[in-house]
Amino acid sequence: MKKLLLLLTALLAGRAGTAQTTVPFTSSNLPIVVINTGGRTIPDDPKIDAYMGIINHPGGLRNRLGDPYDDYHNKIGIELRGSSSQSFPQKQYSIESRDVNNAEKDTVVMGMPEENAWILYAPYNDKTCMRNVLSYHIANRTGHYASRTRYCELVLNGQYQGIYVMMEKIKRDAARVNIKKIDPVDTTGNKLTGGYIFKIDKPTGTGGNDGWDSRFRSSGNKTIRFLYESPTSDDLHPKQATYLQAYVDSAETALNGASFANPATGYAKYIDVNSFIDYFLLNEVSKNVDGLRLSTFLYKNRRSDGGKLVAGPAWDYNLAWWNADYCAGDFETGWAYNFNSVCRSDANHVPFWWARLLQDPTYANALKCRWTALRHTTLHLDTLNAFVDANAARLNESQARHFQAWPILGTYTWPNPQPIPNSYAGEIAALKRWLRLRLAWLDANMPGTCTTTATVAATTPSTATIAPNPFDRDPLLTLALAAPAAVQVETFDLTGRRVARTDWGHLPAGSIERPLDGLRTLPAGLYVLRVTIGAEVLTLKAVRQ
Repeated sequence: MKKLLLLLTALLAGRAGTAQTTVPFTSSNLPIVVINTGGRTIPDDPKIDAYMGIINHPGGLRNRLGDPYDDYHNKIGIELRGSSSQSFPQKQYSIESRDVNNAEKDTVVMGMPEENAWILYAPYNDKTCMRNVLSYHIANRTGHYASRTRYCELVLNGQYQGIYVMMEKIKRDAARVNIKKIDPVDTTGNKLTGGYIFKIDKPTGTGGNDGWDSRFRSSGNKTIRFLYESPTSDDLHPKQATYLQAYVDSAETALNGASFANPATGYAKYIDVNSFIDYFLLNEVSKNVDGLRLSTFLYKNRRSDGGKLVAGPAWDYNLAWWNADYCAGDFETGWAYNFNSVCRSDANHVPFWWARLLQDPTYANALKCRWTALRHTTLHLDTLNAFVDANAARLNESQARHFQAWPILGTYTWPNPQPIPNSYAGEIAALKRWLRLRLAWLDANMPGTCTTTATVAATTPSTATIAPNPFDRDPLLTLALAAPAAVQVETFDLTGRRVARTDWGHLPAGSIERPLDGLRTLPAGLYVLRVTIGAEVLTLKAVRQ
């Protein structure tokens, strides 16, 4: 018993980390978020009333703590979020934006599309502070919605709290998970068939275990439980719950059956295969120790809008990318989907889906082709290193304050793998080294055979032009898409700071013309536009008069 108590004490000490240090804080190159709870402690549940102001000057101007709030300036509801992360001294928060009457209000926060549900993510045990940001960036680049992110620094009740990431909470919305809303009265016909978001995860929060168990156990004979996300169990009509459970069971039955690879009657009848491929690759390239078994979201639109199960959105990658010292999470070799074999005693297992899908040569070959294509674009080592370096440069000033507040550089913080770098630059170098080795292993071991990607890009590449240029109003972007693709436009100033971002979702092939809303508000100067069209990336220069 004494040994057990000592073990638990050591584990809790490792998770709790180092106590917070008071840091003088007056200004930042990042947005500054100021929250005041009136001295009240923030609980796990429910949200309490508070006030939030954000200082986020446009045009790259420095943000000073004493400046007026120019981004958000209103009431909020706030509560703690997370599971194991709640044991860390730097807390994470779930935020609801509200109006002066304390009613829920959709609001633009740091340039992200207006909504009312937000996350202030604390990267305490991720000493690069960017693993989630990197993961969601890749998901977006591969044509799928993932939470938009904004770095910031937080002051809570007058005390500096370090670097945070403001993120969109996963939610049904035209600018988030873009599926039709399902109301309690939608119990028949086409409306019954879509509008669902659910997940495989630990049960947390009120009603956190509401869902159902799969009839198919894991390879380690563990129960797989699906949890309702949206609608919640409180808003879900019993007929809707019955429909969703039956559809998922049909998909699993088809995947488990002898004719699972039949394109008309097998798994492909029920799932969006391309989304499953991309979701698999993101979890494998990052060697996400929680991947495919926790924080695993799926959604389903109506039959009239495709109606199949879609894997995603991507969520919770703080223990990926060489940041878990257990269950082979720190190995650059091996498969994340084989977690059940590595950690058989863990309560949360990976469903049988992923290993079964790989038994279909058609799926494996499509996986290999997708991997080959992405390795020339989004997952090229140079592309990933450039993204990591750009984020590290942006955080170079604030990380010094962050690690003064939380002096954990060079020390073990659960579950950091060894060896533990003793500087922020060392953390970045270690991530990039592991990434290089991981990509090389996946290149050598990716299953399937690809015979259709001798040319990675489309035969006729997509094009983009902007007019007028120079511009004194919102310019028009004209696209010629070689094939249907997700389109995103980012605008950067000459310091490399992103000043605008537009996600247009999946667009059809052909010529498309759309205004770049908001560019007219930018200061005069030269800007670089990065237009991402599926796996293609085009760069344009534009001048604001």
